[in-house]
Amino acid sequence: SDLQKQEERGELLQPLIFALLVLCSVLLYFKVSLMDPGFVKSEEEAGKSEEQSMVIAQVPSHIKMRRCGYCMVKQPMRAKHCQRCQHCVRRYDHHCPWIENCVGEKNHPLFIVYLSVQLTVLLWGGHVAWSGLYFEQSWDWLQHNIFLLMSFLLIVIFTIVVLLLLISHLYLISCNTTTWEFMSHHRISYLRHSELENPFDQGVVLNFWKFFC
Repeated sequence: SDLQKQEERGELLQPLIFALLVLCSVLLYFKVSLMDPGFVKSEEEAGKSEEQSMVIAQVPSHIKMRRCGYCMVKQPMRAKHCQRCQHCVRRYDHHCPWIENCVGEKNHPLFIVYLSVQLTVLLWGGHVAWSGLYFEQSWDWLQHNIFLLMSFLLIVIFTIVVLLLLISHLYLISCNTTTWEFMSHHRISYLRHSELENPFDQGVVLNFWKFFC
């Protein structure tokens, strides 16, 4: 049969892989949006973690850890209170309206994986949509292809947005900084009073290694 011939030629493998990528993208979306991004718990006030000790040693000793005026927990280094989530988040990056959750210490690496998978799906979908378009200068052609053309344009827009977002995050990771620190460098005490422009930067390779591993 035609189905068996397509299977023998491997033509059914590509749709299957594409469907699995879409499923993976959806699962990652729910995982990133529902998981704890690194909320600061009240019981974590006492003592400093090993990571915090290393970070604090690189910044001026006179900078004190401040208590959050909203949730009244003692903020670790690089944490920030999110007005939307009503929590302080460790290594706060930003509050993402796409996932309606903060991107922080715990879910930031998975957020990068999600963006990568989403970009792959968009590029693949854009290629499929483009391959189905055969341009003709006629009204009948436009009537029959208007939805495919609009889908392709939407895919292009989303692809550009996701690509720029992924590139910007990879750049910030390579510098071991966050979106919040990059945008508000002049207002953050441990950066403003530091002798180094970025006291957390340990080189591109080590920055990526510590972020993902």
